[in-house]
Amino acid sequence: MSVHLLLSAGRGPQECAWALAQLLRRLEADAARQNLETHRAHTVPGDRAGTYRSVLIRIAGDGAEAFAASWTGTLCWQAPSPYRTGTGRKNWYVIAQPCQVGTPRTAFAEADVDIVACRTGGPGGQHRNKASTAVRATHRPTGLVVVVDTERQFSLNRRIAVRLLRQAVERRDEAAGRAATTARWRIHDELVRGNPTRVERPVTSNQDMAPQKQTRRRRRSAGPHLPPKAPI
Repeated sequence: MSVHLLLSAGRGPQECAWALAQLLRRLEADAARQNLETHRAHTVPGDRAGTYRSVLIRIAGDGAEAFAASWTGTLCWQAPSPYRTGTGRKNWYVIAQPCQVGTPRTAFAEADVDIVACRTGGPGGQHRNKASTAVRATHRPTGLVVVVDTERQFSLNRRIAVRLLRQAVERRDEAAGRAATTARWRIHDELVRGNPTRVERPVTSNQDMAPQKQTRRRRRSAGPHLPPKAPI
């Protein structure tokens, strides 16, 4: 099980590209804790070193879809700007959306084509009007249909019909690939600032020391350590 997640800073300022890099590392660490594999399939760097305008990340493993859903939507990195000390803004927004990558190609085989002989009207001579030389070909996996009656021989029309069906299937796959690419590009413009689905912050030193303080308090509350009594 795998899913692709596209993270984009949209058209935000350079801090959003910085925030994307911070959120990406947080996401990868979170995935590792859940025994999920991540791979940066494609990255677009920001203007500053170590920042990203967009990242396409592949997440694989049991529960990948649920994990991706927990990171889907408007993400907020809450921290002061590392580039502008005078600004009071601390919320930097990034969008994350699942997307389709590498649309599958349709395997074309003549065994999947149903051929039916039929008659068509119009000029063409006595033989064409009396004999069923036209071909109606249907590609079962896709439902595509072509009708060919350009030749006076059934075998020639059949050959042309199969070739036209093959070309139609290829055009269908190409259109699906273009649609998937367009959908990915549209994500960059869907970033809505505010009302984030997830807010992340830098880990502070106080947070790091908290477990240690709790441990010391537990030790003090346990009272003084007394040596064991000597056996009688």
